[in-house]
Amino acid sequence: MPHDGRSWAGFPELRASEAGAPDIGPPLPVPEAAATDRVLRFAGAALAAVYVPGAGEEELRLTEKVGCAISEYGLPERLPVSGGSPAAYAFRTGRPLWLNPPELASYPEGGPMPPRAELSLGALPLGSDGTRLGCLVVVGAARTGFEAEHQRFLERYADAVAGLLQAATGRPAPAPLLGPALQSLRVGSFVLVPNTGLVEADDTMLELVGITPDDFDGKADTLLAHALPEDMHALMSVLEPATPAFGRRELEFRVRRPTGEMRWLNLNCRLVLGTDDRPDQVLGVVTATSVLRRSADDVSRIQWLTAALDDATEVRDVGRVVVAALREPLGADRVALAELREDRLTVTMLDPPQPSAWPESWRAQWRSEWPDAPVSALPTLQLALRDGRTDLWPAGTAFEPGLVGIGNGGLAVLPLPAKGRPAGVCLVGWDQPHEFAPEERSLLTATAALVGQALKRAHAHDAEQELATLLQRSLLPRRLPELPGGTAVARYLPARRGLQVGGDWYDVIALSEDRVALVIGDVQGHSAGAATIMGQMRTAVRAYAVEGHPPDVVMSHANRLLVGMETDLFATCCYAELDMDGGTTLFVRAGHLAPLVRHPDGRTEEVQVEGGLPLGVLAEAEFPMTSVVLAPGTVLALVTDGLVESADLPLDEGMRRTATALAEADPADPGRMADALLGDAGRREDDVAVLLLRYDGMKTRPTRAGWAVWRLPDAVMHARRFTARTLRRWKVEEATDAVLLVVSELVTNALVHTQGPVSVDLTLRAGRVRVSVSDSSPRAPAKPVIVDWEATGGRGLLLVEAMSESFGSVPVAGGKQVWSEIAVPRREPAPGDAEPPPEGGSPP
Repeated sequence: MPHDGRSWAGFPELRASEAGAPDIGPPLPVPEAAATDRVLRFAGAALAAVYVPGAGEEELRLTEKVGCAISEYGLPERLPVSGGSPAAYAFRTGRPLWLNPPELASYPEGGPMPPRAELSLGALPLGSDGTRLGCLVVVGAARTGFEAEHQRFLERYADAVAGLLQAATGRPAPAPLLGPALQSLRVGSFVLVPNTGLVEADDTMLELVGITPDDFDGKADTLLAHALPEDMHALMSVLEPATPAFGRRELEFRVRRPTGEMRWLNLNCRLVLGTDDRPDQVLGVVTATSVLRRSADDVSRIQWLTAALDDATEVRDVGRVVVAALREPLGADRVALAELREDRLTVTMLDPPQPSAWPESWRAQWRSEWPDAPVSALPTLQLALRDGRTDLWPAGTAFEPGLVGIGNGGLAVLPLPAKGRPAGVCLVGWDQPHEFAPEERSLLTATAALVGQALKRAHAHDAEQELATLLQRSLLPRRLPELPGGTAVARYLPARRGLQVGGDWYDVIALSEDRVALVIGDVQGHSAGAATIMGQMRTAVRAYAVEGHPPDVVMSHANRLLVGMETDLFATCCYAELDMDGGTTLFVRAGHLAPLVRHPDGRTEEVQVEGGLPLGVLAEAEFPMTSVVLAPGTVLALVTDGLVESADLPLDEGMRRTATALAEADPADPGRMADALLGDAGRREDDVAVLLLRYDGMKTRPTRAGWAVWRLPDAVMHARRFTARTLRRWKVEEATDAVLLVVSELVTNALVHTQGPVSVDLTLRAGRVRVSVSDSSPRAPAKPVIVDWEATGGRGLLLVEAMSESFGSVPVAGGKQVWSEIAVPRREPAPGDAEPPPEGGSPP
């Protein structure tokens, strides 16, 4: 790769893909030498070299060197131990030597060649347990010498090199030291191109974040996806640097590793400007922060903890904040958080989350109550809860069986006080012996007080949300009906702020065997009052629909009902009545969003439904109907505005996105289509309801015939003749006797006991004949309880029920419909017939 020779030589430059170009694919692995060069250069060193004693320890021999300026600066291959070089001085005295350019110029030998006025040098002795092993020489290009922070890092680097050098004692030839020593310090490096969002990261950097090299695609977003949301704002200032104020940045952030472990990382970076003085590259190093900083930083951590707990509304959120505040900063191996409920402890957070990280006795009731859950069974915790003080137990302490294995190297027990009584307890455990510093006790005590109050608030919030969820679920359908010729699915998501109960509702109403009504609506507001109105409106719409009213009448009745409630809330609603046989759909819209239709070819559009006022605004409002014919394979989508509109999402753009998602989804699975429409809603400002219907068409098309009964003396005879003609035409004469009996009784009852028009409708489907007799009386027919020998009537309905497979009555607009279904008997072949007679032939 080309290098930026103007400044920061040795940092590879990433190639940005052109707009619209294909994906560049996974990045090439960063060579170990390049990663080492980057980290050293960031620490102010352009060159690092190792000198070890030669035969007889009379000279120091150069064995290895790395850096981005190897070809620019030469170092002597051999230096006398008794000479005046900086390396020989550090080797003899065992003390590091830091030289700025003027000081380096005073040394006659051992400096880089050719000499330059801007070069500085550091010589660090390599030793272990009093043994002199060699010297590490670093060369820098800063006129002021190495900064104090760089010196501390390079001294740690020298210790790591010395450790590897000691381990290699006795080998015939020294193995590479400088690269492995840097890896042992777990310092990762990266180069970011702000304009493209592309980043080149070494293996150590990826390991710290928790990404394998094979899974890294070279994009900054992939790294950011592992960061905690609370730290995203600070990281975005690195990804999108502001040139005048950027300078050199140092910050701490947290990542969530694939195992569930949370880790603190330290980021140190600086900006490189291009030829036009615009940000060209961001160069940085990342290290793990395993030890809690002291002094003034403790104050900032408590401030951060206070702010984070203030935003933690749920118990699980409090648990995540506790883990972030304690585990990684204290170098702990385990953190457990448990609530105290009466005299029992209930675990709410375990980190790490893997069962193998916790004692065997905990795994049987994983994430449930603790083993021997009563507090009396855990004396260590009972004592801490009773006294209300933080207990710090050193390594080797003997605990009761329920706590064995949690903190063999040290255990901190933190009671969590809230309003004068404990709300729970937090355990922090170490596997290796841990020394508790005084500052840690102060931090743990302060943390416990804050967490206890937050846990109490979160528990009350969770209880409130659980009650709201139960209320919402009780007001919405538990399940949707199975429909002939179609599949309906629905999704509901509550708002994620405030009370998680809202006014959105949906319903699927089977009006008859071949008609269905789809309803979706939204009551203004997010409160128990809105949910109550929502439940009343859903019940009212269902009742009016089941009565048999057309869609416009259903909406008009619901509107008058809401106006009469004298509430300040209004509601929007979209109602669709679908004929599952022919696909004809009648839409009515009351201030609601227009429905979406996905055609069988994938084309998606809004249905242009003429709208009316929202419900509850004007009692005399009109709600015109719009008729649309759906073809088999069409998907109908009804949504609420919480899906398509928010503070940062205009309604038109939200509808466009929803239409696109509907077009791209696979109609073979309506459930997944609904999930695709929801997408990642993030922190929703409003609750969301989605109702989908995939219309497939009826597999068996019914055959129908109807007859208007005239109120004449021989009306029943004409109805019977119509029925007989129809059954012969349908070739189901086998059911004639039963059907004629049913028609006679039902028509007679309608003529005798009702006024107004009477009609007979016959339907043949799947081997059954359905007889439906409609009249203008809303009263359902009543069967007599007792029929004695002297009674002159009352036996008709008993005969109808006896002859029918099923029998009932449903309300319809302006009256009722009494129906009966009679199974068509199978024909039995005559004796001696080899084949049954053809369908429609004469019965045997």
